[in-house]
Amino acid sequence: MSFFVDGSNDPARSSTRFGRDALTLMNIVEARLVADARIEDRTVVRPHPLLVTVRSDRLFAVLAPGAIWDRAREVLRPFAHKLASGEAMLVLVGSPAIGDVAGALNRGLGALVSPDPSADELYVAIHNVCELLESKARAEARGKWLNRYRYELGELIEIAKAITTERELDKLLSLILEKSRFITGADAGSIYVVEGDDPDPLRRTLRFKLSQNDSVPFDAREFTLPVSPRSMSGYVALHKRPLNIADVYDLPAVSPYGFDRSFDAKIGYRTKSMLCMPLLSRKGEVIGVIQLINKKRAADRKLRSDEDIEDQVVPFDARSEELVGTLGSQAGIALENAVLYTEIHHMLEGFVRASVEAIEQRDPTTSGHSRRVALLTVGLARALERDAAGPYRGVTWTKDDLRELEYASLLHDFGKIGVREQVLVKAKKLYPHELAIIRHRIEIASRSYEVEILERKLRLVQRGARAEELAALDQELSARKAELEAAYAAICAANEPSVLKGGDFARIEAIARETFTDFSGDVVPLLLAEEVACLSVARGSLTPAEIEEIRNHVVHTYQFLSQIPWGKQFRRVAVIAGSHHERLNGTGYPHRLRAEEIPLQSKMMSVSDIFDALTASDRPYKKAVPVDRALDILGFEVKDGHVDADLVRVFIEAKVWSVLEQPGAPPSALSALSPR
Repeated sequence: MSFFVDGSNDPARSSTRFGRDALTLMNIVEARLVADARIEDRTVVRPHPLLVTVRSDRLFAVLAPGAIWDRAREVLRPFAHKLASGEAMLVLVGSPAIGDVAGALNRGLGALVSPDPSADELYVAIHNVCELLESKARAEARGKWLNRYRYELGELIEIAKAITTERELDKLLSLILEKSRFITGADAGSIYVVEGDDPDPLRRTLRFKLSQNDSVPFDAREFTLPVSPRSMSGYVALHKRPLNIADVYDLPAVSPYGFDRSFDAKIGYRTKSMLCMPLLSRKGEVIGVIQLINKKRAADRKLRSDEDIEDQVVPFDARSEELVGTLGSQAGIALENAVLYTEIHHMLEGFVRASVEAIEQRDPTTSGHSRRVALLTVGLARALERDAAGPYRGVTWTKDDLRELEYASLLHDFGKIGVREQVLVKAKKLYPHELAIIRHRIEIASRSYEVEILERKLRLVQRGARAEELAALDQELSARKAELEAAYAAICAANEPSVLKGGDFARIEAIARETFTDFSGDVVPLLLAEEVACLSVARGSLTPAEIEEIRNHVVHTYQFLSQIPWGKQFRRVAVIAGSHHERLNGTGYPHRLRAEEIPLQSKMMSVSDIFDALTASDRPYKKAVPVDRALDILGFEVKDGHVDADLVRVFIEAKVWSVLEQPGAPPSALSALSPR
């Protein structure tokens, strides 16, 4: 449609206002432009009787009489947007009468020519205008490219920060795929990880780890496929170069790889454009493959139908391939680091498990104790986070904090490796061989007394004693044997350890004062001094010397764990494990630390350690104490200044011990914290 000054389509009415000279002038301009062979590659158009345009691609010049600027600028209104955006410039034939050239320059004026321009003058004006337009277009394109480059660079830097700080493999893979899709506008994608270390890549496998899709939700499970050129991901893994396919349904017949459409059919999706990029390690080895699917014109559009696919999906361009290649380099190294971190983590967990196994084989009487203490201590730590009333409100733990606490708890008794096995497994106050010696000694005493009675009988018979006298000796012997058996029974009773202080030690001391004459004629006590010391142990089964030996296991634990390079994450494992027998009042061991000097984690472990030692059913030297009784004993420990009252309160209120009673509870805190 033509646009005239008065809004009509009638050239005659327009000419009435401007006169025949303006129309004639523009007729001459148009004729000279059409006849000029130098601009034959450009398109000359007469959109209005008073306007002539010369177009080159999307850029063009608009020629008009100078009088238009004075009296009818609205004629140029259809071109206002193009003039403002730099896609067009104005050439006035003749100067405006009012001389407002500066205003015209601000509104897109590119050149002024004489009222009767020659073909050369018109050519030069149009040539200069087009050059100026192209220069502006190039400058704007460079500006847009620079802005886009800055934006992409900023995004790549942020992505690099994100993927290099993520250590968990599954989260890292999800992040890599998400960011790759973001910078390319891909609707969907998936990631494969190379498994196996065989020198022949064809003997390795690709594990499908995860998939993302903005348009179609579905459950994707892990599976493996061989590294083979028959699949696109396998081809990329083998040849270490990307694949960029416009339509996977339209592959050449000679293509070495194919596309399985059954998955699309199963989930109701249409895969079209695809970009496969290898993820390379520092050594240039392929450790994974990323597949990006269906690059979209508009990132927020969903691909619900074939029409959406045709309208929205475009091939991945060279810039997308370049961006994913850059990201892939960073992602490959990050993935390599994550795999290495995971391997180190598994190796560390394997070491901890093996160490716990070694402890339990060394001391099978406490089998499961380390795992239970770890579960209880981690459970108490989590309960402490939820406590809003006590002095520990606001305490929080990171995942690494909990894992450090878990490792310390699992290894808190590792120093028992350095304690004599007979002390570790001592179930009674006397060792079995010591009790056997006492039994043998009492039998000798009984035989010795029996010999003495027989000798006395013989003398009585030789004197002609009456039968009553002989019977009295028999009664005396029976009574003495009964006394010895009663003494042995008392010894056996005293040999049983107790949880709390107590015992009939006066009876033991009385037995120790009894003597007999052995077969050599020596006077021997029924109990030796060291045996009396063992049987007089007030609580438990260990003598003070044995207790000191056992206590030294904490020192061994600290010394052993201090030699392990735990790293910054778990640097306090040795200190936490080595302080779990310290007491708030400074009477603990090995360093007699006071409350403020004991790590909070060690205080928590002390509560768990005492509770499990009381309630465990696998201790041969005592019976398991009911939970209520164990909690009462913990209360006594609080009153004695041994353990923290608030920690015991939280332990009781949260019923932390219930973690051991849950069906299917993990055998250790490692199972609860470790990524699967």
